[in-house]
Amino acid sequence: MSSARSLLRYFAIAYTVLLIYACLHPLSGWQMNGLPMFDYLIAPWQKYINRGDIVVNILGYIPLGFLALSALPQHWTLKRQIGVAMLCALLLSFSLETLQGFLPSRTASNLDIATNVCGAFLGALAWAWQGQALFAPGRGLMRWRERYIANGRIGDAGLILVAFWLFVQLTPDHLLFGGGELRRLLGIAPPLPFEAGRLIAFEAAQTASMMVAVGLFARCMLRLKGPILAVALLVLGTGAHAAACAICLIPPNPLIWMTPGIEYGLLIGGALFAVALCLPRVAQHALAGTGLLMASVLINMMPESPYLQSSGPALIVRANYPNFYGLCRLVAAVWPFAALAYLSAFGLLRGERLEDGYRKSAAASL
Repeated sequence: MSSARSLLRYFAIAYTVLLIYACLHPLSGWQMNGLPMFDYLIAPWQKYINRGDIVVNILGYIPLGFLALSALPQHWTLKRQIGVAMLCALLLSFSLETLQGFLPSRTASNLDIATNVCGAFLGALAWAWQGQALFAPGRGLMRWRERYIANGRIGDAGLILVAFWLFVQLTPDHLLFGGGELRRLLGIAPPLPFEAGRLIAFEAAQTASMMVAVGLFARCMLRLKGPILAVALLVLGTGAHAAACAICLIPPNPLIWMTPGIEYGLLIGGALFAVALCLPRVAQHALAGTGLLMASVLINMMPESPYLQSSGPALIVRANYPNFYGLCRLVAAVWPFAALAYLSAFGLLRGERLEDGYRKSAAASL
């Protein structure tokens, strides 16, 4: 189960980093409030409790409990694993709540710690119930991973990046398949004024470029030759974006993101992706990197979309979770560049393996 444990450890580290960022967002305005640092621990619970906050605090720590238990030494007893996982969740939640006391936009709460630990406990129970069966070698998810995904750390890193990409699609104020938008993250004004025709052209080109890039990115890390899993990833990402629009927007509208530019982009991108699947693996690899760069340039040059301007505030009003919103913006901005670095590392590894193969063949012929 070493390969499964290795993959889950990577997911545990990545998820913990994202959780820390989400809890401390926007990471600005740090100040001393003049109050005792740990008074919130003994403060009475607030009179009016937001049920939504409780649900999010529990759900946010369920994956942490699951992943923490999976990353602990396998020879430990189950009780010891659960105890250590709960202690880690408690220390993490306590540290983050204490730091939130220095942020004017956040409020430290002992109720948050209690619900966080509760969520971690539920995640640990989920691992104890079915986790080991799902990630046992040759069984469950590991059987699927060993059959279809590249071996070793390169395959593990690819799966993590795919999970991050799906996570980004959960925000309705991002363009479908959008990513690499450093302009909005840094507060830079759009370089081009809004015109309907110009916006449609940019949206179509950006959507098509990222669609081809993501599809070929998935294709590069797959063992099988067929495009089924790569197409399934694109369909799943589109469904996640539509679900986010249905849940977060006021009023719910799962198809509001389907602008004329995105419609053209999906048609063009689908045709280009079908043609790209006929190319050699090396050409697909290079085309995926080119698509990532092109999509990142286009989204930073694009005029401001009236749809994006209206849906962003709706998300905040609907859910009131600016930490989740800020986290999605960060992951979306960084993802194409992380994917490009992954493709570069994958290409270098593949080149080394080919070179080793040539050397062995030459040595055998002597």
